[in-house]
Amino acid sequence: MVIPVPISSKRKKERGYNQSALIAKEIAKIAKTQYNDISLLKIKNITEQSKLNRKERLKNIEGAYKLHFKKLLKDKKILLVDDVYTTGSTVNECSKILMQAQPQKIGVLTIAKD
Repeated sequence: MVIPVPISSKRKKERGYNQSALIAKEIAKIAKTQYNDISLLKIKNITEQSKLNRKERLKNIEGAYKLHFKKLLKDKKILLVDDVYTTGSTVNECSKILMQAQPQKIGVLTIAKD
């Protein structure tokens, strides 16, 4: 199952899309596997991670994500997709939240390293 790192509804409204979701959809299509953008949700608007240092990023991201529909993820192999990896705080936080659903495995794919 391929899951994108979600963005806030405010950011999605401004931008008109979630670039991680666009990438994740294509990967799921190519891999002929499930795409899931309903189980991991961003519930808190935060300061853009790119504007913060490592310590600030770790604190900023805490509590920003929530898990829905745990049963969909139990015992699944999950590929978490994010656009940019800087300190890893976003994918680490998302992975921590996804682990609550007891997946078989979580892998992370990012497109760029900052």
